[in-house]
Amino acid sequence: MNKAIISFVLSALLGFGLGYLVFGVIMDTNDNDAKITQADHQKSITVKESTEPKEEASVATPESDNILNQKGCLSCHSVDSLGLKGGTTGPDLSNAYENVEGKHGKSIEEFLKEPTSAVMSSVISGNPLTDDERVKVIELLKKASEN
Repeated sequence: MNKAIISFVLSALLGFGLGYLVFGVIMDTNDNDAKITQADHQKSITVKESTEPKEEASVATPESDNILNQKGCLSCHSVDSLGLKGGTTGPDLSNAYENVEGKHGKSIEEFLKEPTSAVMSSVISGNPLTDDERVKVIELLKKASEN
């Protein structure tokens, strides 16, 4: 009987230890991926700002004068319903106004304050939106969902 108890305890400890190591390594890898993604996002914004020709203030295009472009969102996302072409890394935001709550469990305003996805969490923490910017993003995404 004592051998059975000792075997059980050792097996349980070994199982928990291996589980901690395996899942700890996986979680660390996901955190590093998010950090790399944030660094890549910041680089793409910097590269776009430095390589794109400067537009005259009097010339306004849908891409240049909206909050999504100003905050670098279009480096990863597009908004096809508004004709905003951007990156393909992130999903199209045409229906984000309606879909965020179902996908992430919080309203779009709360998601933009504290995203639940690892990538967006790192991006927003590195470049947070002001209250005014958040209102502009939400208004634009609402307009996109109506098209």
